[in-house]
Amino acid sequence: MVTFLPFPGYRPVLKNGEKIEDRISPPYDVIGKEYLRVLQEHENNVTNLTLRPDIDRRYGGSRKELERMLSDGSLKQDLDSFYLYEQVFDDHGTKKTRRGLVGILKTESYEGGNVVPHEETFSKVKEDRLNLLRDMEAHLESIFGIFDGLSPELDRKVVDTSKLIYRYMDGNGVDHRFNIISDPEILKRITSELKEKKMLIADGHHRYETALNYSLENPGDEKKGYVLATLVSSKDGGLVVWPTHRLVNSADVDAEDAKRKIFEALKVEEVSEDRMESELKDWMMGLMFRDGKRYLAKYDGGGAELCKLDTYVVQELILKKIYGYDEGRSVVEYDAEYPVVKKMMQKGDFDLAIVLNDPDLETIWGLSMKGIRTPKKTTFFYPKIWSGFVFYKMA
Repeated sequence: MVTFLPFPGYRPVLKNGEKIEDRISPPYDVIGKEYLRVLQEHENNVTNLTLRPDIDRRYGGSRKELERMLSDGSLKQDLDSFYLYEQVFDDHGTKKTRRGLVGILKTESYEGGNVVPHEETFSKVKEDRLNLLRDMEAHLESIFGIFDGLSPELDRKVVDTSKLIYRYMDGNGVDHRFNIISDPEILKRITSELKEKKMLIADGHHRYETALNYSLENPGDEKKGYVLATLVSSKDGGLVVWPTHRLVNSADVDAEDAKRKIFEALKVEEVSEDRMESELKDWMMGLMFRDGKRYLAKYDGGGAELCKLDTYVVQELILKKIYGYDEGRSVVEYDAEYPVVKKMMQKGDFDLAIVLNDPDLETIWGLSMKGIRTPKKTTFFYPKIWSGFVFYKMA
């Protein structure tokens, strides 16, 4: 069972000509430097709390900014509520809508089997987020979880009783609609039905593990035992998972030697660019080299169950074994959009691009339920859950 509760959220009060887009942002870990600069031109934008530029002054400065926003009326507090976060978007030519319930989730160790991770995490990221959480005593960004859904009747009531409070169309054409749910009976029923569920962390493993560590530092403080969470039904028609392609650069590795070793580890076939794109689904991965050559590749060596997973094969047989990848020595960049990857390779920006197929959510769920974690960035759930619509304040 999971404990998922309504809460008295703090959310933006728009004044002095502000729009909701002045207050919100994508998650902290996917914002480029130039876009961050644009966002932080608005003093009440959430990134001025989550990503203050001077890390040595980040923590105390962020807390002061939050207190200023509370005191000058830039934030208001609701009564206990859930929120319905709808995102309408285009997925490769098909219009889809994803709906998520926003509330607070009780943190617990993975050993309990109720909250289930699916990816490995970076320890350095968790250290920074924990320091920020200690200072802020507030959750400013939501994790993203998947569960097997509410009953059809309750699901309809949630949609019918929710009231729109914010709406924004972002630069990628995603229509964000943020609604409040305040009917006491609906709130109770949501919590009751979630007690019978398990939850898979789709996005936000670092934030969840940070929140769990924070709760362990504060035993007996009930409020600090919860994390802000957005939960989406596994049956939701807008639940879209994209691959995260790998882009590799390493001055320490000879390109021809790397290519030879890859060909020894995998079964490969040289193809045209068109064939690589059209036939990728029948292979484990596509390989795009700086010299313009293209290959389809797969691993036929058997082994552990994870060897059937493309990101694991890439991590173990290519990135680690050939390019010396580890957390302290990263030679890899990531991008979920194939046209962007293709453009960067045409410009000669990288030695190698590893192009992957869409992840299979059933496979990910199955491995996770066995306690098997997939490599970092195995999945890219699109669109991202944006931050700043509501905060969970614990003190």
